[in-house]
Amino acid sequence: MCIERLRSILVNCISGLVAAAASVGCASERGHGHGHEHGHGHGHGHEAVHHSFSDAERWAKKFDDPGRDAWQMPDAVLRAMNIEAGMTVVDLGTGTGYFLPYLSEAVGTAGRVLALDVEPNLVEYARARATRESLENVRVALIGTNDPGLAAASVDRILVVNTWHHIEHRAAYAEKLRAALKPGGALHIVDFTKASPDGPPVELRLEPRQVIEEVLGVGGENSPGWRVAVSDDRLPRQYIVSIVRAP
Repeated sequence: MCIERLRSILVNCISGLVAAAASVGCASERGHGHGHEHGHGHGHGHEAVHHSFSDAERWAKKFDDPGRDAWQMPDAVLRAMNIEAGMTVVDLGTGTGYFLPYLSEAVGTAGRVLALDVEPNLVEYARARATRESLENVRVALIGTNDPGLAAASVDRILVVNTWHHIEHRAAYAEKLRAALKPGGALHIVDFTKASPDGPPVELRLEPRQVIEEVLGVGGENSPGWRVAVSDDRLPRQYIVSIVRAP
């Protein structure tokens, strides 16, 4: 009886361990890849790209690699944005803050830069960077995945770099971005071309036409009160979609 009882106990213990391991495995799969979803989807049937960006130090090695300047060409991006001193500019999906020094200088002491991200560790990293580099006109803030937290008609420029394809429910999110622009304000979306050697899987990259439809709806190029410009030759790996609100 003792041997049979011992065998029964062992079988039950092993079964419990197997079930626990399976449960952990399922939880791991559910959690994997859920990260920098800059919380904006689009509703056009495309999937958002998910990565985990919680390890800010690891991503800083990629995002702030000195070699990035050669293809990201931040000066060219800022020229396309036509920023003036005193403006309020949003860096949506700021990540490790790669663009912050450029934007801070462009708006000057009378302007301000709002660096926004959904990942707490990246927000802390960007905030430390702004302090370290004495970017006194930069404010770094954590935002929710479905709302940038911007007041109506409160900003002059919104920059979204290498982030739009991460967003879920992009059309709904774009409504909030449009509403946040002042008259004459502009939304600039920079993302990877289909031919770029970098970026998300090719099948998940968005054409400029798709981006425009997500922001302004079908036929958005002709939307009253908005002007659209697409630049696909300023940057070697990316396009710039500029959507400008009428003055």
